[in-house]
Amino acid sequence: MGVVIIDGSTVRDFVANEAEFNKSADEKFAALDLNNDGVLSRSELRKAFESFRLLETHFGVDVATPPDELTKLYDSIFEKFDCDNSGTIDREEFRNEMKKIMLAIADGLGTCPIQMALEDDDDSFLKQAADLEASKVNSG
Repeated sequence: MGVVIIDGSTVRDFVANEAEFNKSADEKFAALDLNNDGVLSRSELRKAFESFRLLETHFGVDVATPPDELTKLYDSIFEKFDCDNSGTIDREEFRNEMKKIMLAIADGLGTCPIQMALEDDDDSFLKQAADLEASKVNSG
């Protein structure tokens, strides 16, 4: 387990580095594209969000959300990603929405640094942002 310290500028710098951000987003996209057809279906995106368990806990305590409410929520997330209303999410749509999400996180963090404990095998966008910043510090 490792500890990283990040703030909004760490995340913004990661998003601004188009090559690194796109590489990271493309790796996530490929991992979510379970049937390797080059697009994400509604069920593939839902499985990804279910695995994050963001919606099933409140401050670490499991909560019971009615299934129909969860379906509505997952559908609204899918529709946000599916900008062209094609019924699937392509790589570019995924990149664009992840960029918006990351910039919203950066805005939320602002200039106040936070400490995060991350597993060594964590490949999250935030961990990759911290790693990119660390590589700049170590090479500079």
